[in-house]
Amino acid sequence: MMAAQAAKADEPFINPDWANSAVYIGAGLGQSRATIDEQRIRAALSANGAAISSFDADERDAGMKLFVGKQLNRYFAVEAGYFDLGKFEFDARTSGNGALRGEAGFRGVNVDLVGQLPLTERLSLLARAGANYAKASTHFSGNRLAAITSPNASERKLNAKVGLGAEYKFSEALAGRVEVERYRVNDAIGNRGDVDLVSFGLVFKLGRPAARPVAASVPAPVAAPVAEPTPVVAEAPVAVSEKVTFAAEALFDFDKSIVKPEGKQALDALVGKLEGMQTEVMIAVGHTDSVGTDAYNDKLSLSRAEAVKAYIVSKGLTPSRVYTEGKGETQPVADNANSAGRAKNRRVSVEVVGTRSPAK
Repeated sequence: MMAAQAAKADEPFINPDWANSAVYIGAGLGQSRATIDEQRIRAALSANGAAISSFDADERDAGMKLFVGKQLNRYFAVEAGYFDLGKFEFDARTSGNGALRGEAGFRGVNVDLVGQLPLTERLSLLARAGANYAKASTHFSGNRLAAITSPNASERKLNAKVGLGAEYKFSEALAGRVEVERYRVNDAIGNRGDVDLVSFGLVFKLGRPAARPVAASVPAPVAAPVAEPTPVVAEAPVAVSEKVTFAAEALFDFDKSIVKPEGKQALDALVGKLEGMQTEVMIAVGHTDSVGTDAYNDKLSLSRAEAVKAYIVSKGLTPSRVYTEGKGETQPVADNANSAGRAKNRRVSVEVVGTRSPAK
């Protein structure tokens, strides 16, 4: 499913209301890093009459997380998840052939508030803050166990959690994330510290709306021929063309590509004009002003044209007869140097070509 969504990376985003309120699932995998308190271990061994001759620590391991989230709006989401930060080890050698080996592992659950700052339609920055409830499991071995309280101990604590990252949307349903997160944890022997996790993850939004079906056209019944003394010659249909230009603000909210209620009324009026017309082809062309990058304006203009097409098709027009183009800022009709001119340049034009039978 995720591979199929990734293959749709060039599709325009036409369901922002769904995307900004969807439930999603995800997973991340990466490397974790902890800081082992060497000074405290040295002090404990020295208090038991041992001098450390060598100290080796392995403070890195593989980490992972699984999560489910709910998009609250375009800018915020809440997530709940499970994490396993791996295990971290040390090996201390002391005078008199003494040895103390230890390891600590951390896993638990978390709840976060995630903030999202869109930079483009596909790329966003992420920041998160929340709480984690982690279980620390420790194990010690060697002939210097007198330096610690218990060779096998566990501890469960509630602590804070923060993170930063970025998200790139491959499609409206599938996104990739790169994140750096810090988990505040307690081990089982009284130490309190941090474990950092750098991960790459995938996020999949559930319940993407299916394309609305278009009712198949039913051929009109053909009347049986009736013999007439004088054949009646039907008047030839008249070729007609309708072209309507809508201001972008009339159809869409600012920087959005979903048709708002007032825009639907305007498009309904256009559909009403087409009654009785045999539509051959319809072309919806989106335009923007010069604010923003060329790439962003091209995508926004095409997304708006696609949204107009989707709405008109939902009213019964055959999809194969409707074409869309996104011209971005390349065809201004007014000066982009002032707000009035930019407003005129933000538009969607719809041209319809077909035939209409003469009125009797």
